Amino acid sequence: MPAPRTADQKNYGRGVLLCLLATVSWGAMFPLMDVTLKHIDPFTFTCLRYAIAGAMFLVFLRLREGAAGLRLKGERIGLAWLFGTAGFAGFQFLVFFGQDLIGARGALNASIMMATMPMMGFLVNWVLRKVVPPKGALAFIAMSFVGAILVVSDGGLSTLLSHPGDFGPDALLLFAALCWVIYTSGATYFPGWSPIKYTAITTVPGLASAGVITAVILATGGVPVPSGHAVATILPELAYMSIIAGFAGVLGWNFGNRYLGPLNGVLFMDVVPITAFVISALTGVIPAGTQVVGASLTALAHIFNNLYLRRVTQRTAAAAAAKAATEKPAVAATEGKTSPVAASR
Repeated sequence: MPAPRTADQKNYGRGVLLCLLATVSWGAMFPLMDVTLKHIDPFTFTCLRYAIAGAMFLVFLRLREGAAGLRLKGERIGLAWLFGTAGFAGFQFLVFFGQDLIGARGALNASIMMATMPMMGFLVNWVLRKVVPPKGALAFIAMSFVGAILVVSDGGLSTLLSHPGDFGPDALLLFAALCWVIYTSGATYFPGWSPIKYTAITTVPGLASAGVITAVILATGGVPVPSGHAVATILPELAYMSIIAGFAGVLGWNFGNRYLGPLNGVLFMDVVPITAFVISALTGVIPAGTQVVGASLTALAHIFNNLYLRRVTQRTAAAAAAKAATEKPAVAATEGKTSPVAASR
């Protein structure tokens, strides 16, 4: 008879399941957006999506943390607005706008940019917090971006350079990923907030910024105002993007990382492009061989970097333990000696 599972084993299993469900839901949203963008612009869609998801987050926050979770007295609201704008206007607008400009292969390019986010996080930490990545991590960061270049260039720099019109949309996707990394890093500026509170509170000012930007774009004729029929057409996609990928996916990711730890959770970001590639292939958009190689290269960079960071952490812990062990006898010997003043009493 097998031994009963321990609490740690159960939590680990829950973490794996939650992170897997979250990243699969995110991977599916890119091929789904190919259909959605045929009927509505990415700006209006983002506002609709996060009006629904944001309301759900606020309700969930109220149920989980009570009225105290909604109190903001003395908090840095301006900073929350800045990070919310980066995440919900910067990332969402740019990633779907870039995907729309690219066309059929936009879902593949957008999904692989999602997979570069963990590596990009090292660079953002380096700039914002002066935390220099370990030397080995820099090599894996470069490896990850080489993989991304293979995907967006369909196999080579010559292809990318010979079609300069594609460079702009791909740059938008890269900048979108950077916006989300900045948004994620912003949580460290609010150490007293839970992940749910940070998500819910930043959604509100982020959505306000997105609404203003969208109103300007619509008013100036940047994109046509969507008709009621267009909105009704994309209701199933809107429901998926707001409730499944927007609300349930983010919650699953937050709680999954709590169970697994960020070092394990980040590996699941590779599921995003894998899901997008599979769904795109099933709908007729077959990735080129070099694109598969590029995605694999980015995934391997994550795995190797994860293993490398574990070794660095173990070495650091071992060195600290050894230092503490050598200091204890010296302290004990010092404490054991009787001072001349004490001896003369």
